[in-house]
Amino acid sequence: MHWFLPTMGDSRQLVGGGHGVGTGSAGAIRPASIGYLTQVARAAEQVGFTGALTPTGAWCEDAWLTTAMLVAHTERLKFLVAFRPGSVSPTLAAQMAATYQRHSAGRLLVNVVTGGESSEQRAYGDFLDKDARYTRTGEFLEVVCALWRGEKIDLDGEHVHVENAFLDRLPDPVPDVYFGGSSPAAGDIAAEHADVYLTWGEPPEQVAEKIAWIRKLAEDRGRTVRFGIRLHVITRDTSGAAWAQAQSLLDALDPEMIANVQTGLAGSESVGQRRMRELHGGSTDDLEISPNLWAGVGLVRGGAGTALVGSHTEVADRIAEYHELGIDEFVLSGYPHLEEAWQVGEGVLPILHERGLWSPPDGAGLDPDASVSVPFAAMRDAR
Repeated sequence: MHWFLPTMGDSRQLVGGGHGVGTGSAGAIRPASIGYLTQVARAAEQVGFTGALTPTGAWCEDAWLTTAMLVAHTERLKFLVAFRPGSVSPTLAAQMAATYQRHSAGRLLVNVVTGGESSEQRAYGDFLDKDARYTRTGEFLEVVCALWRGEKIDLDGEHVHVENAFLDRLPDPVPDVYFGGSSPAAGDIAAEHADVYLTWGEPPEQVAEKIAWIRKLAEDRGRTVRFGIRLHVITRDTSGAAWAQAQSLLDALDPEMIANVQTGLAGSESVGQRRMRELHGGSTDDLEISPNLWAGVGLVRGGAGTALVGSHTEVADRIAEYHELGIDEFVLSGYPHLEEAWQVGEGVLPILHERGLWSPPDGAGLDPDASVSVPFAAMRDAR
């Protein structure tokens, strides 16, 4: 179980951003200061999350620098650092990861993001088209993974050129590579290089299709891949309270803002973003697209646009359902990220523990066996 660091800022309302949408689209009133992000990271650490995803892009703070600062303020939480291959050389990226592992005692995970918006890529000096970016990502990971294995490598690729590349000191442990994407090119790269394939929170039947697709591609290459899913969460003592909170978030959205954001997202080159938009069609009607799966977040936020909404038991049920499909890693978030981390940690994780689906990492501050003494825990079956 992983949480999310809101390096674009946080709010009690939905915060927009990503895939060409400005961070002010839905308004962030809590700045992404090291002080606030430390609170979020320490809450996630204490309730039992293993790691925290930190996004990349023009809409947020740099993930490498921010999480490196947070290492000193946390004890065991891992940081799933998102970055784009076009902005750093593979040899330097491999070296940065090795340095990070030494100074953090092995708390780095990496989320490689090819980039789905040419306009944003060009702002960083990257003028390749989408297909070429995927080719580069494959070459990038070929070099990085070879260096992490302790190999010396020469590569004269279409986009990546290195000669006599090597690492003087290897990362220990080698960080897992997380990768997502819904296009055919993304599938090939995930099957070849990823340790964990990440999907955004689509309905179970669509997630099952993705798992089968990537699993087959990986098997054809003699590899196995783990699977993860990226979801927001609105979990409360009762189902009614959770849905009331979802409605409150929806009521705070200006229809004109929704229209503007959807116009921006319509220009995205990302197949995954198109699939997210198709779940709601830009409409505020019928947003429960599958039991307890709400598409309202995607009205104003690019990227992950769905949330699990319900009582703690209902949310645990849906997590168990995705796990039955083959999902082993869950990257969750909620607004505000500080308070919602506690809602999940005190309400949902103990239920998963009782069912034998989750165990707290060594050093987690909460005792899941004692959580039944929390007053609301007795209410978690309420609908």
